[in-house]
Amino acid sequence: MSGLAVAGAAGRMGRQLIRAILERDDVRFCGATEHPKSELVGTDAGLLVGSASLGVTVTADIALVDDSAETIIDFTSPENTRRILRYAAENKKKLVIGTTGLNDEDKQLMRQAAEQTAIVFASNYSVGVTLSLELLAMAASVLGPDYDVEVIEAHHRHKVDAPSGTALSMGEAVALGQNKNLNDHAVYAREGITGARPDGAIGFATIRAGDIIGEHTVMFCGQGERLEITHKATDRMTFARGAIRAALWVSQQSPGLYNMADVLKPGRS
Repeated sequence: MSGLAVAGAAGRMGRQLIRAILERDDVRFCGATEHPKSELVGTDAGLLVGSASLGVTVTADIALVDDSAETIIDFTSPENTRRILRYAAENKKKLVIGTTGLNDEDKQLMRQAAEQTAIVFASNYSVGVTLSLELLAMAASVLGPDYDVEVIEAHHRHKVDAPSGTALSMGEAVALGQNKNLNDHAVYAREGITGARPDGAIGFATIRAGDIIGEHTVMFCGQGERLEITHKATDRMTFARGAIRAALWVSQQSPGLYNMADVLKPGRS
């Protein structure tokens, strides 16, 4: 039975991840971390999910988690993810990472850590989103440069990064389908007299409001028609269950950097 630890256990995703682990009988919850200043450090993790004692103490340091935790699930912050990557590489712990807002240096650190251990990294662990990325690349390839592309995403008012990691992944899927680099064509902001739309641009629009869990639409707009590919999440457990699926899968893999598409390939999940 695979032992799992959850970083950022008191966060929105952290609590859902614990619940998703407790749903299953083929994984074991054996570690939880929180920010050192959190008043939850030192308490039983059962408090996080309204449960009786789970026998897992919330710690402030990933190194203090029970050694039986073979895989760490991390949906925290870039700063914390960097620490976890170094720890996992040194201690051969498997990783499932859903942290967004990572920069190029962070991703390079992840690639280096993946030389020592197996890591699944995805901006979104929904099966539906993973499928939509393949559909977007296909649509972009078939429709070609005659269709303008806009990525519209909406999340709750507390989300701190924009565009969302999923929106960026969708933009990258479009760019892949069009054989170009997203960084060379992305437009993240428009204000004032912007002039006509540049050819080949991939536009992004961001909404932050209320308790929206996550909604993403990619529009392919041509002359006389428009194709839209949309994904809407209504429950964070969708992401949590996908992450647990990834954790079970990565526990059987050799060192390397994988994504959710690898997890879901027929015969591999």
